[in-house]
Amino acid sequence: VQLQASGGGLVQAGGSLGLSCQASGRASSSYAMGWFRQAPGKEREFVAVISWSGGSTYYADSVKGRFTVSRDNAKKTVYLQMNSLKPEDTAVYYCASNGVLTTTPTYEYWGQGTQVTVSS
Repeated sequence: VQLQASGGGLVQAGGSLGLSCQASGRASSSYAMGWFRQAPGKEREFVAVISWSGGSTYYADSVKGRFTVSRDNAKKTVYLQMNSLKPEDTAVYYCASNGVLTTTPTYEYWGQGTQVTVSS
């Protein structure tokens, strides 16, 4: 399974940005898809996860109400819409795929990451 994240960039605080993660290879639509992020000098942290059906979503408290995760299984793509961005959201964002829905960074497959920078 290969995961390709895209959509990162530079945005001002209060702005919005949308990330996409395209799965290929032996990608399974029955896998949970998660988003994690890692800021310089910090550990990788959970951002959001969506179940294979899209019926269940979970968010880190720090992004709840501002970020929305969604998926299109026909396109093997998961999305992360980020609104009201803050400078503390600056990080490399990673998408990941796993057979079990979890908020811990123990996923089986990982994308290469995309940089999100929020200026104040």
